[in-house]
Amino acid sequence: MEAETLYASSYSPDPRSAVDVLAFILTPAGAFAAGGDEEELAAVEELLGEAKNEAIRRWFDLRAVAIEN
Repeated sequence: MEAETLYASSYSPDPRSAVDVLAFILTPAGAFAAGGDEEELAAVEELLGEAKNEAIRRWFDLRAVAIEN
């Protein structure tokens, strides 16, 4: 049985897709941090918090533009 790829650096989520945005914001920080290093996890959580907020903001902005058109 072939393993499913859970992460690929070439993956580029669509900022207009609610599914892509939700998948990103609902993914726990532990999925992006290696091992059980609490310092690394804290750093990842900080970076992801900002990135997740930006993803939500962009989705709402793109959604507003789509509704206007």
